[in-house]
Amino acid sequence: MKSCINRSLIASAIALALVQATGVAWAQSTTAPGPANNTAAPSPAASTPPSSANATELDAVVVTGSRVQTTVGKSTTPVQVVSGATLQATGQTNLRDALIELQPSITRTSFGSDNAELTDALQMDGLSPDHVLVLVNGKRRHGSANMVEDGGLDQGSTGVDLDMIPTDLIDHIEILRDGAAAQYGSDAIAGVINIILKDQTTGGSVSSTNGQTYQGDGFRSTETASLATTLGENGFLDLSAEYDRINHTIRTGPDYADGAYGYGPAAPYVAAHGYSPPFPIGPAYRNLTTGDTASTRQLFGFNAGYDFTNDVEAYAFGTFGHRYAESYENYRPPFVEPTVYPGGFTPIFTDDENDYSITGGVKDSNFYGWDADLSTTYGGDRNNLGLIHSINESVTDSPTSFDLGPVSNSQLTTNLDFTKPFQLSMFAQPLNFSFGFEQRRETYQIQSGDVYSYEDGGPSSETGFNPLNAGSWERNVFGAYVDFATHITDQWQADLSGRYEHYSDFGATRNEKFSTRYDFTPKIAVRASASTGFHAPSLAEEHFSTLAVGAFSATGQLAPNSPAAAALGAQPLKPEQSTNLNVGLVLNPLDNWNITVDAYQIDIRHRIVAGGSESGETALNALADAGISVPGIPAGNVSVWYFTNGADTRTRGADITSVYHSDYGSFGKVDWNFSANINDTRVTNVATNASGEPELNLQQISYLTSSTPRSRVIFGPAWHVGNWSVTVHENRWGSTSDQLTYSSGPDAWSITDFYNQHNAPMYTTDFDVSYSINKHLQVAVGANNAFNKYPSRIPYIVAVEGQQYDLLNSQAGWDGGYYYARIRYSF
Repeated sequence: MKSCINRSLIASAIALALVQATGVAWAQSTTAPGPANNTAAPSPAASTPPSSANATELDAVVVTGSRVQTTVGKSTTPVQVVSGATLQATGQTNLRDALIELQPSITRTSFGSDNAELTDALQMDGLSPDHVLVLVNGKRRHGSANMVEDGGLDQGSTGVDLDMIPTDLIDHIEILRDGAAAQYGSDAIAGVINIILKDQTTGGSVSSTNGQTYQGDGFRSTETASLATTLGENGFLDLSAEYDRINHTIRTGPDYADGAYGYGPAAPYVAAHGYSPPFPIGPAYRNLTTGDTASTRQLFGFNAGYDFTNDVEAYAFGTFGHRYAESYENYRPPFVEPTVYPGGFTPIFTDDENDYSITGGVKDSNFYGWDADLSTTYGGDRNNLGLIHSINESVTDSPTSFDLGPVSNSQLTTNLDFTKPFQLSMFAQPLNFSFGFEQRRETYQIQSGDVYSYEDGGPSSETGFNPLNAGSWERNVFGAYVDFATHITDQWQADLSGRYEHYSDFGATRNEKFSTRYDFTPKIAVRASASTGFHAPSLAEEHFSTLAVGAFSATGQLAPNSPAAAALGAQPLKPEQSTNLNVGLVLNPLDNWNITVDAYQIDIRHRIVAGGSESGETALNALADAGISVPGIPAGNVSVWYFTNGADTRTRGADITSVYHSDYGSFGKVDWNFSANINDTRVTNVATNASGEPELNLQQISYLTSSTPRSRVIFGPAWHVGNWSVTVHENRWGSTSDQLTYSSGPDAWSITDFYNQHNAPMYTTDFDVSYSINKHLQVAVGANNAFNKYPSRIPYIVAVEGQQYDLLNSQAGWDGGYYYARIRYSF
């Protein structure tokens, strides 16, 4: 009787969800599979790696990339499992950087600038953060509201900020290195990262990790606490909290570009203000510009579930994060505002951010013969942007701190999934049939800043949002999918998926995926997949506009659907479309040795990029049409751009992994891990605007093609003996290149002529040594970039305010070596 009542309640809930969806545009389905596939409960192999490399790597149950449960060793597509213990052994308290250390196809922009430093998104296969779909327990995670404004591969992205999820709440992470938009919807062009949370009923831990760079700055302290307990008689509750504090790093070198030595772009300004070089420099305000941001972050998360019967389970999980961050802007010389800042000044960009997500749902493994899963997720991000230690030169009695205005987004997603196996005599195993629906409502909002932040060009460095550019926008999307998976023979398996989505702002899209695998023997298998995909333009890309004001130049961004951008030839954005091909080989030459080689090709059409660049009077007039005024900067140093479907690209590459487990008896056990990624992106077509002009210049093309390493290799043995564990990661970062803007000389601030910067390959070494004092207490020490390597330097003709390295295309960051100590108590 109880089971019937529960099923009636679930049937009512499902019916109510369908009724509510009627007449509403829905969003794409991004859930992981039905109930079996959405479960957050990993197999014991995934949670606690056994002694065998094959068991660790191949028998781990995964729920990503297929609508039915499978294992890493039997997947039709390349999937990697990273345990929480493996993440911890990297020594990285930053989740994004831990994944970068373990997976060569994952990278990040090493520095960026302005607000780009305030969000921790990642890249995969040399593509944008917006091409990577992030799930938590199989449910789509919302992106950041803080759009990357400045140049580089990340420009325009609102990728998921992974560091808003407490690391101690993570059981393991599943990384799908294949296109999956036909399964999960928008953004899954490069791959999927599915974060599986812990579902324990006992235990917990507290830990403290502290370290700093070899230069003595960038001190970081991370404190974590987690607790697992029962929830009633049949449930579990896992709680986690985290506190993280990071101080600035300073990597500024000699400044040749501000006119202090009689040359550089500022020399005319120096002479005009009556200074004779060298002029006095305020030591308190110099050498701050180039380096990593400072931030303080507090996180909280939970994961819970309760079994009402053997078939029916309710579940809920969520996170909340707060972060305050400060990023140094370029130094302003004394002549900019001598009465207020006689020694010059360095503006500081600030972000006071709240990020949140909550999911609730119910599963029934026998809903009239079907596995059923109904869930709702609500999440969002709010960034209160500000500027301190600056001034609006055009305003009498200007304040020195400014409220630039908040940007925020939200995402409300409802998923309904069904799965059922059917016994058919024509197949060696049952045909698993899955189908489902998804509704998503997205919102994006820009609120105006204080009047001093935008009046008469705003403060030096960054202007606030003016009322003309503020607003609130929303859209609704409906998604529906079907999926068929089976073993045609004992050796041959296949998976076919199809998906339909309709967006209220630009219409419908359809995508398909076929993947297959054939096992010739237990030691040799081949696999392949072909799929289409898409990335919908974000509401931020469609509506965001701003002005960045440097000491000697200004750059404006226009919303592509605004009248001001339309006057320059801009057209409304449309979705990117992709075609993915993947061919792989799986080898098990020995019982404890696994090798995979997967080659891929990703064609993206109508790629959303920064384009339509204009400068001079044309730029000034366009900004004026958008209600944006520019302070007293020569017209030749003013430029403007907008987002456009400006290019088609082709990315080709290969992923190679090798894991060998060896047992040396009393000398311990070693897991020998080797992985490599080869990646090359080329622009196959550059679009033209309504005026017939190319949308991209040489610099913007280089962002797409050469800003991430062409190759990357990681060799990472892990040795365990007694109470000791030693992990080493040797990294080779391939070369990158960039077309840098001149900051001095006849081509200063040109948008057509650039300096070709080549960044040579880098080698970095990371290690972590831990010792278990007893079954509860563990201590560890380690270093990242242990031999203190730095990227290639840039020449002074493209350096601004003492920059020494390529802002956007350096491979492994500018901070050099970093050492740390960790203590952890488990109970």
